[in-house]
Amino acid sequence: MRIRALVLVASGAVALSALAVPAAQAATAGPAVTFSSLKVNSGKNIVVGSTAMVTVSATYTVTKPASLDASSIQTGPALYRGATLGENSDDMLLGDDPGTCTASSSTVLKCTAKIQFRPKGTDEDGDLFSTEAGTWKLGALAVNADNGVTWQGGLGTTHLQRRSTLTVNASPEPVKKGKTITVTGKLARANWDTNTYAGYSTQPVKLQFRKAGSSTYTTLKTIKTTSTGALKTTTTATVDGYYRYSFAGTTTTPAVSAAGDYVDVQ
Repeated sequence: MRIRALVLVASGAVALSALAVPAAQAATAGPAVTFSSLKVNSGKNIVVGSTAMVTVSATYTVTKPASLDASSIQTGPALYRGATLGENSDDMLLGDDPGTCTASSSTVLKCTAKIQFRPKGTDEDGDLFSTEAGTWKLGALAVNADNGVTWQGGLGTTHLQRRSTLTVNASPEPVKKGKTITVTGKLARANWDTNTYAGYSTQPVKLQFRKAGSSTYTTLKTIKTTSTGALKTTTTATVDGYYRYSFAGTTTTPAVSAAGDYVDVQ
């Protein structure tokens, strides 16, 4: 399991750390709070490339008893996989630091937080592996000064995706009208284990054409990538215009379209 959990620090406050909560502390009762209106990355998918850390924002609401001092707790959003959110979750991703909250009433806090995603290829520091792309559940947690933890799952879902790239080359250029054009390209996506981009195999990709002077692409055919992500097909030259490949995306990989390659038809 990969987890960043909450631990007590010397000042008496609580903070996010790369350490797991000890079992004895985890048994302590957590603060009597509930979470709602959690939104991570403005509700958009989280897309991470092969090397650079990606930081996204989260907003959420905390409801607490009026008697509970907001400064005595720390809170934060969590991404998790498995049936429930807690110290025994299959996988969990938390931010490096707790959220920042502002009281809108004696019982309601409006909070913001950051979550970091690091594609480094080792989980010693909670970094991402390529197998972890896909659907994650959303939840949140709160910790008090005694290291009691309150967990709340079931606050939505998000997709954590490996950034994709797509190329195209149409040749020959120029070409005579009625002759055959060969269109090649490659679909690749970030590999978080090797910090490179690797071909995405056996994926359907559309070959599209946009006539010169038009702003609309029309799909000519759909082909599949090879085992290395390569693309190759042919079409007949009719008029000047732009050829591109377009990939619709999957839960683990975002949609992407290549920049159009112009062909002069003579």
